[in-house]
Amino acid sequence: MSTQDDYPDVGDLVIATVKRIANYGAYVTLDEYNNKEGLIHTSEISTTWVRNIRDHVREGQKVVLKVLRVSPERSQIDLSLRRVTGREKKDKLLQWKLDKKSDSILKTASERLNLGNEQLEEIKGKILKRFDSVYKALEESVFEGSSIFKKLGIVPEHAEVLTEVASLKMKLDKARVRGVVEMTSTQSDGIDAIKTGLLKTKKMKKARRVEIKVYTMGAPRYRIEVTADEYSQAEEFLKRSIEEVLTSLKELKGEGRRVA
Repeated sequence: MSTQDDYPDVGDLVIATVKRIANYGAYVTLDEYNNKEGLIHTSEISTTWVRNIRDHVREGQKVVLKVLRVSPERSQIDLSLRRVTGREKKDKLLQWKLDKKSDSILKTASERLNLGNEQLEEIKGKILKRFDSVYKALEESVFEGSSIFKKLGIVPEHAEVLTEVASLKMKLDKARVRGVVEMTSTQSDGIDAIKTGLLKTKKMKKARRVEIKVYTMGAPRYRIEVTADEYSQAEEFLKRSIEEVLTSLKELKGEGRRVA
């Protein structure tokens, strides 16, 4: 969290709001630095010739800028729009949104716990010793529970409230894929063979936060459903699950195949 005296460093990417447009450039306020004012000179607006600055930026617009020069003595910050790549813009905006979400969660938790700024900063400090960002820790707590924070030395009551608020405010998208297998066995213990094959999917070694569920669709068809953080990861585990089922069934003298 920035203080009143904080300034960005040269080369930093910053989020800013366009406040005023002049013939020679655009004045902006830096959202992450207590709305300190900076200037994007016309020459730093675009890689192409700028006939009208308003064709490139407008008042009230949020922009990602690169810091060119900083002079605290003169309260001067020179910025560039044209030197920010598309990838840098996308990554910076995403991180900014996640940081705002984290701050909102921490604020709500601190109000419920009646914590002061000093206590809140202490909690953030403990989190950032272990995680790259506060958001990442809050996200982890939604999946793993308050033990994530307790292991960092955060007071149990505080850990519980942080986790509870994060669970209420964070909507985490998960990738879900499904596959259908058809399984038969002419052996006397055929049903047991099928059950054994299906159970192996639930016992197979999985990455964290990967969940595998099996549903009967009416013999001989069964649906295997895999939930994971990413689609590619879910697809990989679905493929492995089906291979595990069919291999196990074959070893037990049964037959099976994927039908969907």
